[in-house]
Amino acid sequence: MRKFVILGGGYGGLALIQGLLNNHFPQDMELILIDRMPFQGIKTEYYALAAGTASDYDLRIQFPNHPQLTKKYGEVTSIDLEGKRVHLEGDDPIEYDYLTIALGCTDRYHGIPGADQFTNSIQTFSSTRQTYQRLNDVKPYGNVHIIGGGLSGVETAAELRESRPDLNITILDRGSRVLSSFPQTVSLYVEQWFMDHEVNTRSHISVCRLEDGIVYNGDEAIYTDAAVWTGGIQPVKVVQDLNVPKDPGGRVVVNTYSQIPDYPEVYVVGDCASIPFAPSAQAAGAQARQVADVIHALWKGETPKIHKIHLRGTLGSLGSKAGFGLMGKTSVKGRVPRLLKSGVLWKSRRHFG
Repeated sequence: MRKFVILGGGYGGLALIQGLLNNHFPQDMELILIDRMPFQGIKTEYYALAAGTASDYDLRIQFPNHPQLTKKYGEVTSIDLEGKRVHLEGDDPIEYDYLTIALGCTDRYHGIPGADQFTNSIQTFSSTRQTYQRLNDVKPYGNVHIIGGGLSGVETAAELRESRPDLNITILDRGSRVLSSFPQTVSLYVEQWFMDHEVNTRSHISVCRLEDGIVYNGDEAIYTDAAVWTGGIQPVKVVQDLNVPKDPGGRVVVNTYSQIPDYPEVYVVGDCASIPFAPSAQAAGAQARQVADVIHALWKGETPKIHKIHLRGTLGSLGSKAGFGLMGKTSVKGRVPRLLKSGVLWKSRRHFG
């Protein structure tokens, strides 16, 4: 029995499983999903878990059941590309004939001393649970700082304001405005929402080090009761440790078929792959569906047809009643993008996304 191993049951991993099993998966092959958790965590909503507006249970999606799908739970510690095996913490290695790496991302601290030790993360289910505990233990009128004014930082700050109106919340951003990757009209709308809801934003902040309860902006000491890191991401350590070509962001360089060129039996999907899109759940899912088509074509002895990936856009929330987004080149603001995001979440919970 040949083995097709998928590392990671996130958006990319599940989309690939769906694409493979829904289209004549070979009978002589076992599909093995390896994940640290017995369910998919809806990572795009971890900010709500951290803020306390969504429960742990709300953000779980059960993995699919299929006669040819085996689910194994454990922590991947390393990948032996030459020996074609995956090493798991406290368990026997798993050999593979085909492998897909879809392990997602972790925080990138840019070498800032103390950042990993004195900030809270929303990159894993476990770390987000701890962040929820930390934020909600802050006493009334305490100071919370969100380091990074991108999508995750903005959503975390807004959701925390809805959950804890008593806190002093500040976003510290190194750019000139929050959401620098969005059009300026969107940034201005979000800045106004923050002003109306008493969330502070500080631009041109250069965080150089952290200590317990202190964020340093150069020589300025910013005192904090809790700091949340949303200042950058990179592939997980298992991927960082792979001795293969990578782009400046640490993502694995892949060919047209999303394979590692020197190891064509290995595919890389989502945040770990060097593709021409910013890391996102939507990009991971779209790439995974493309990879499923490639694999089926190769198994049939055909030349795969690579269909261009088209992303629908990006949506963000400002609490439960407002939102923002970019659909193609069109900026959307207000109630509609928040409703659209709720609809996308509803679909993903039911495996329609």
